[in-house]
Amino acid sequence: MNILNLFKVSINAVANNKMRSFLSMLGIIIGVAAVIIMMSIGQGSKESIRKELSTMGTNLLTIRPGADMRGGVRQDPSAMQTLKMADYQRILDEKKFVSYVSPEVTSSGQVIYGNNNTTSTIYGESTEYLDIKQWGLEEGVNFTEEDIRKASKVCIVGATIVKELFGEGKEAEAIGKNIRFKSIPLRIVGVLESKGYNSWGMDQDNVIIAPYTCVMKRIAAQTYFSSIVCSALTEELSDAAIEELTQMLRSNHKLKAEAVDDFTIRSQAEMMETMSSTMDTVTVILVVAAAFSLLVAGIGIMNIMLVSVTERTKEIGLRMAVGATGLVISLQFLIESVLISLTGGLLGVLLGCLVGQFVIPVMGMPSSIPAWSIYVSFAVCTAIGVIFGYIPARKAANMDPIEAIRHE
Repeated sequence: MNILNLFKVSINAVANNKMRSFLSMLGIIIGVAAVIIMMSIGQGSKESIRKELSTMGTNLLTIRPGADMRGGVRQDPSAMQTLKMADYQRILDEKKFVSYVSPEVTSSGQVIYGNNNTTSTIYGESTEYLDIKQWGLEEGVNFTEEDIRKASKVCIVGATIVKELFGEGKEAEAIGKNIRFKSIPLRIVGVLESKGYNSWGMDQDNVIIAPYTCVMKRIAAQTYFSSIVCSALTEELSDAAIEELTQMLRSNHKLKAEAVDDFTIRSQAEMMETMSSTMDTVTVILVVAAAFSLLVAGIGIMNIMLVSVTERTKEIGLRMAVGATGLVISLQFLIESVLISLTGGLLGVLLGCLVGQFVIPVMGMPSSIPAWSIYVSFAVCTAIGVIFGYIPARKAANMDPIEAIRHE
């Protein structure tokens, strides 16, 4: 049995029926390309989200009022007012594993300057908020501790606010101007560096940041915080910081040992893991959906090979008559099936990589093709060629040579 000769015979058989072979490959091409494209979108989205979250610091911690909602139990509304000034003050005074801390109060509404207006969200924060979020200033300065003590009506704004109220590129001119948020005048002292849109399509520059005392007293009229954001000393100390914060808050809220926390602390690393897990699940669903086309393509290859066996019955009989064994005949048709499948897989990989590298980024979607997806694609194509080529090959090998030669 000459394997090289079998390859030559198989290649000639495929080449002699170019259109039929190409149509058989088409399903594999589309299937492999679809799988690679789906995987590139999923991987690209995951990397984009991780990169975006990491820019805010992997040591970021967020404390929110109310018990953990992941169990699906809805909390009583009054339980959402559990973060008070005493909690913030205690964290400031006793923190060991936390570097920066800022209470947070938010309110949404219309912001106005002259005849221009837009809708935005105002965040009441401390002076350390920009350090926690690793956010720089394009123009001007941050508000001060004195502004917080006096609940001064000052603010720093994002690039979108400047664009909507003052015009494109007017960051420097916006400094010192008074805008109104829910009829409360606020003097702009700084303009934030532009961050653009995040992975969820939210404009990160459509934001106003003011002293938390100002937002609490003059705008939101509340005595509790929406959340408290902190920054652990290092990413490695995030768990220690969470434990430290948990003990402080439980003590402040006078919770008994068996009582459930009336607050939730989330770390940035945990958020990254959750988002990655979610994106992995979405990617698997997309890949499975695309992989069904490979199943259909495999059935198409089996159908074409069965037709080929029927058409070449006489040829098979002659080869058997001159000494070819059933194993040799079987291998010939298996090789043909694998050749069609692998060639289609190669073309599919090229198509998928081209779309993933050039077309998807042009559409504004993140894309990253994992190298292992290409290796898996080739392995799957080989398996399809063998599995779906087995029945036609077996049919050819089991032919009676005398009956095959008589076949018209």
